[in-house]
Amino acid sequence: MSLGQSPSPSPSPLSPRPLGTDAPPTCEVPHFAPVRVRGGRLRLRRLVRHRRRAVAAGLAVTAAALVAAGPRDTDRARGHPAADPVRERRAVEMVTAPVRIADGATVRLLRPGDRVDVIAAEETASGGGARVVARGVRVTKVPEPLDDEVDSGALVVLTVPRSAAARLVGASATARLAVTLC
Repeated sequence: MSLGQSPSPSPSPLSPRPLGTDAPPTCEVPHFAPVRVRGGRLRLRRLVRHRRRAVAAGLAVTAAALVAAGPRDTDRARGHPAADPVRERRAVEMVTAPVRIADGATVRLLRPGDRVDVIAAEETASGGGARVVARGVRVTKVPEPLDDEVDSGALVVLTVPRSAAARLVGASATARLAVTLC
């Protein structure tokens, strides 16, 4: 061989074949009925229901993270506007007050749990005046009358606010007390 000549191609046993000739021949796929899965609708509904739960849980976690990462104002509580301070209310203290009612027969009509208005009837020289001392107070107890209390009325125990108890005591010293059922 000379330097300028290229070697001639020689047939080799491992020569490449054209593409696609080394695959097996194709065959037809037989026709068959479609496959039907039972309960497909129920599974779809269950998947949607669980997805709703997952979304709800994700929203709850996101809200908690936003609250935790929110701005920090130490001088006011979160969630309340700074312009409207919340007034604190003191709880009304309820007290139990024994009250002598002028008409003992009226007291026998009362039962624990009844609501009554207490009225003070004042006797003056020019006539009489009546005023409501306590409205809608609850009867706590109706003690059994003693034999010697026939003319002096009957006792009833009422649950009233502390301020009404002071008015009741003051009215019982100067007037005859009566009750009306609410």
